Amino acid sequence: MIVENYCIILQIFKKSWVETNSETTMNSNGKQLPKHEAQLAQANRDELVERIARAIREDGKIEPLKGLYFNRCSSTMESLHIVTEPSFCAIAQGSKEVFLGNERYQYDPHHYLLVTAELPLVGHVLKASKKRPYFSLRLRLDAALVGSVMVEAGYPSSQNHAEVRAINVSSLDAGLLDAVVRLARLLDTPTEAPFLAPLITREIVYRLLRVEQGSRLRHIAVNGGYTPPIARAIERLRKSFDQAFRIDDIARELGMSVSGFHHHFKAATAMSPLQFQKQIRLQEARRLMLGEGLDASSVAYRVGYDDASHFTREYKRLFGLPPMRDVERLREAGGMRAGRRAA
Repeated sequence: MIVENYCIILQIFKKSWVETNSETTMNSNGKQLPKHEAQLAQANRDELVERIARAIREDGKIEPLKGLYFNRCSSTMESLHIVTEPSFCAIAQGSKEVFLGNERYQYDPHHYLLVTAELPLVGHVLKASKKRPYFSLRLRLDAALVGSVMVEAGYPSSQNHAEVRAINVSSLDAGLLDAVVRLARLLDTPTEAPFLAPLITREIVYRLLRVEQGSRLRHIAVNGGYTPPIARAIERLRKSFDQAFRIDDIARELGMSVSGFHHHFKAATAMSPLQFQKQIRLQEARRLMLGEGLDASSVAYRVGYDDASHFTREYKRLFGLPPMRDVERLREAGGMRAGRRAA
């Protein structure tokens, strides 16, 4: 009786393990892989962990190949505010959540994040430890490259300006994972990397175009950005974030109605133009205080605020603390990390 129960437990455990580990191991058609192919995909994930761990041995970020970034984190750190560029993002170990406005996107070794416009994001590592650090990679996506692959592959440009969010998460299929691992392997052959990395990057773009995120990716190739008017609006707000603007003026320049511009901008970025500008201003203010040692009043006017107290209120609302207290906390945390590395 004990033996029978033990066998039943083993069968249940085996079934549960297979279901858990194969539920997101798919091919490019979204179908579950055969057992041997699923095992190969898991071997690729394990290899990616090993290669990133060898390349970056301390917490931080490196660029081992042009446009390819590795990241390592040994703790579930505080939220990180960034402005990201169009990118393909994958996780080798751990998990992460990203917020665009109030929208949340979570991904892990079985899923990837695709960003197709410059966006102010808030990221938070959810799963990491010293024993099992968070390992991730990001591949920068160039509009010209995406357009070139589209032409060669016979994919038409996105002629309609449908409302497609400039960020989303999808399952990382076996073919795409294999290409990512082959790109990471090039770190072992630096003489071959300059020639082979562009070819594998083109393959990754091609594979992204073939799957569910293909329509989102095609927007990158439209006039080098998302949709022509929205891409120009994002670029203007990014470059002139410290300047006051009127929605009416921008909409008129883009040949859109005010309501139409507002609607399409929010469809792509999950926030209004004013909210977008505010996020850029406050993130730049934080960078200036940390990097250049400016005080709160000086940086407020530097990033476009006329009222320092108004700046302080908005800064605290976004980052949780008044400007100088937030900067002191970040510096203390940075000093503690540096001390641990020195030890």
